Amino acid sequence: MGILILNSIFQPGLVHFLTVSAILFSLGLMAVLSKRNVIMVLMGVELMLNAANINLLAFSRFTGLGLDGHMIALFVVIMAAAEAAVALAIVLNVYNRFKTINLDEISQLRG
Repeated sequence: MGILILNSIFQPGLVHFLTVSAILFSLGLMAVLSKRNVIMVLMGVELMLNAANINLLAFSRFTGLGLDGHMIALFVVIMAAAEAAVALAIVLNVYNRFKTINLDEISQLRG
C-alpha cells in the first residue's frame, strides 16, 4: 500500500532522469580521468555508456519518439558488452606482457 501511495505522489519526469544521467556520467568521467587502473577506467566508460542509455530512454519516453530510443539503447547495450569483452582481453594481454595493469607503469615501459 505504501508503494502505491509513493508512486502516485512522486511521478518522475524528464528532469529527474536527466539528473540521474548527469550524475552517472560525471562519476564515470571522474573515474576515467582520475583512476590509473585499467579496470577502473573501463568501469568508468561503462558508467558513461549507461548514462547515455538513460538519456536515450528518457527522451524516447517523454518526447514521443516511440521505440526509436529503446532500439538505440538496446544497440548501445550490445556494443558495450562487446567493448567490455574486447577491452578485458586487451587488459589480460597487457598484464601477461607487463605484469601490471597500472596505466602509469605501462606508459613508462613503452619506450
